[in-house]
Parts: sequence; structure tokens; C-alpha cells
Amino acid sequence: MNIKEVYQQAMPELKKKFNYSNTMAVPRLIKATVNVGVGRHAKDKAYIEAVVKAVAGITGQQPILVRAKKSVSAFKVRQGDIVGIMATIRGQRMYDFVSKLVGVTFPRIRDFRGIDPKAVDQYGNIAVGFKEQIAFPEVSADKVDMIHGLEVCLHTSAQTHQEGLALFEMLGFPFKKEHNNNK
Repeated sequence: MNIKEVYQQAMPELKKKFNYSNTMAVPRLIKATVNVGVGRHAKDKAYIEAVVKAVAGITGQQPILVRAKKSVSAFKVRQGDIVGIMATIRGQRMYDFVSKLVGVTFPRIRDFRGIDPKAVDQYGNIAVGFKEQIAFPEVSADKVDMIHGLEVCLHTSAQTHQEGLALFEMLGFPFKKEHNNNK
């Protein structure tokens, strides 16, 4: 099932749970960003090309190269150096991406035990890091020369941690069950 359809079905429940008087006040997804920091590989053109190709395959659109705004001698970074690759997805592509993330990518991760509820920040957004890009179905493990990690950030219109967490739970995100044994 598409995430957009799931959201449409969950909207009345969210509206009732948080006592919203207006349907437009119900939290919704705004955008998804996929980020990769190049780190020590900033000078390696082949690595950057491989990362751009992987991010383009995962998101379905051409990513941008993020350049350093300032020189930082401690990190050996000069102003204008490439420090990352980023793609922002909105609209129907975002819903398709999130559907694939929940339905295909998370189940493909080895030893995945769920997302920590603390990954949802105080404004209701979530950031999930992946150690390998091969968890995504568009990336074939046979054709990958270089393994790299990436981060997926999902931005919502939620105002609090509880609203964001409720939204992501309704959308089917696999969260860890918290253990209260240590109290």
C-alpha cells in the first residue's frame, strides 16, 4: 500500500488523538533528504561519481554537490571543496520513496531491530543512518565498487516529538519496543 493512502486513512485518527480542529493542522510529510558526507574521499573523483550515481539511483533525481562554506584547517577543508552529496525529494516522489523505505529497505537491513524512538527530534522530524547503500533495492550489490553510508531525513509539519512519533508509527515505521527493565 502506498504511504499517501496510509496517511489519508490515518489522518482522522491523528486529528482525534491530538484534538485538532482543522484538518490542515494534522502533521504530514513535507520533504525527504538523502545525504552522504564524502569526508576523506573529497579529492577522489571516482568516489564522488560513484556516490552521485548511487544517490541518483536511490532518489530518482540528480543530487547536488554540497561545498564547504568556510575553510577549516583542522579538517583540511578549504572553502569550495566538496564535502557532501544531497538530494531533496518532495511530492509524489517523496511518498514513493518513503513507501519503498518502509516496505523494502528496512526489511533488507541485516540485524535490524527497529528505529530508536529517540531518532524523532523535538520538532517531529526523523533522521535514519544507513551503514551501506546496498540496503536500497536500486543499488545492485554486484555493481557496487565502493561501499558508503548515507542518511535519510524526513521532515514533517509536526510541532512536537509526540506528534512526529505518532505520525511515523501510523505510516508503518518499525520502531523499537522500549524496555523499562532498567528503571
